[in-house]
Amino acid sequence: MKSILIVDDEVGARESLRMILKNDYEVFLAKDAEEALDQFKKHSPDLILLDIILPDQDGLRVLEKIKQNDPDVIVIMITATQTVKTAVDAMKLGAYYYFQKPFNVDELRLIVSRALHEKARDDELKYRREEMEKNFDFGNIIGKSKSMREIFNVVKQIADSKSTALIMGESGTGKELISRAIHYNSNRKNYPFVTINCAAIPETLIESELFGHEKGAFTNAIERKLGRFEVAHQGTLFLDEIGELSLATQAKILRFLEEREFNRVGGSKTIKVDVRLITATNKDLNQLIKKGSFREDLYYRINVVPIVIPPLRERKEDIPLLINHFISKFSTENNKNVKGINKDALDLLMQYEWPGNVRELENLIERVIALTSNEYIQLNELPLSFKNLPKINGLKESVLNGRVSFIQAEEEFEREVILDALKKTNYIQSHAAEILGISRRILKYKMDKLGINQSRIKDT
Repeated sequence: MKSILIVDDEVGARESLRMILKNDYEVFLAKDAEEALDQFKKHSPDLILLDIILPDQDGLRVLEKIKQNDPDVIVIMITATQTVKTAVDAMKLGAYYYFQKPFNVDELRLIVSRALHEKARDDELKYRREEMEKNFDFGNIIGKSKSMREIFNVVKQIADSKSTALIMGESGTGKELISRAIHYNSNRKNYPFVTINCAAIPETLIESELFGHEKGAFTNAIERKLGRFEVAHQGTLFLDEIGELSLATQAKILRFLEEREFNRVGGSKTIKVDVRLITATNKDLNQLIKKGSFREDLYYRINVVPIVIPPLRERKEDIPLLINHFISKFSTENNKNVKGINKDALDLLMQYEWPGNVRELENLIERVIALTSNEYIQLNELPLSFKNLPKINGLKESVLNGRVSFIQAEEEFEREVILDALKKTNYIQSHAAEILGISRRILKYKMDKLGINQSRIKDT
């Protein structure tokens, strides 16, 4: 329950206010400035109703002292006589509102409720901003490999500059994470960080999403809409998968980078904004330029500071750090007591190539944490595909070294997968075939071909 401190030297006024508010709030009372400051320190109220005239000290002086101790506390002034100067002085010192006696009870309740609601909203926004800054601080980007240390250094060097940056890397490597780190370590961190995935927006809508539109610009444009460039004013705009944009949209982005202005769709007014642009792609833009699907002049504009994030398979020394980070994260979120990972399980994950990169590793750890009841992740808790890794890697090496033919390796792989599927389904062929995505007839044919002992099979 929210708390309110009522400060008034008149007993009747204090009791009246207490009766009005006691059903909705925890109420504390003070008759003078000294008691008010004691109650303030003792209870840290969410809101203070403060009389301007007190027997031992001027209410404005009390307001000033309270605000020095807690600038965010809400203070509403109450007085029997109101002058414009007094009201202005109170507002300058940080008062939220100013009531004159006798006041309207419904208006008082409304103003108090509104003030506390706005305070709660502002506190939540402040908390979210602090969490965002904490989450995207350099210390929360996991990696000790040489390549990641070099990326950290680049991010630190360019954070406060206005230069555009192009972040390149495979899907799941953490391109958006790096872009957020740039923003939240820059002098723009208190302004918006706006993202848009260019591949996720249809071509017919992307221009409106980026630059906004005027009412009536096209069918269903029933009102004016601000684009992402305007929303990101004084902050950062992150364009993910920029290689997916059409040449027409690329031309408009190029114009913005050159002139720092644009027009909304259907509009004639030129709009200027201050936006730092960061882009990302998982494609080879040089190849797209050769094919004629990406503008070379735009490429040079966005590639002022290139940042290349290596795939996880090329920085395997970071895998144990990432695993421990995700274990801690998802263990806390799921109220689990998972402390780490078994050495055999870790060794197996170190062998994997991680085509989905960090995102794939994160998803795997989240799934295992949700299902485990152990303090340490065990080898048998990993998905079937990981358990077969040693055999698969061994077969690959045997083929590459010429000890086994490709056909023999293929047959061995099929045999292992089919046996595992049968074991998983208690040797019920119809269920095993369903897992493997083939018909029961094809499964039976492969079992015969591969010499799998049918005496061990429990059929339905």
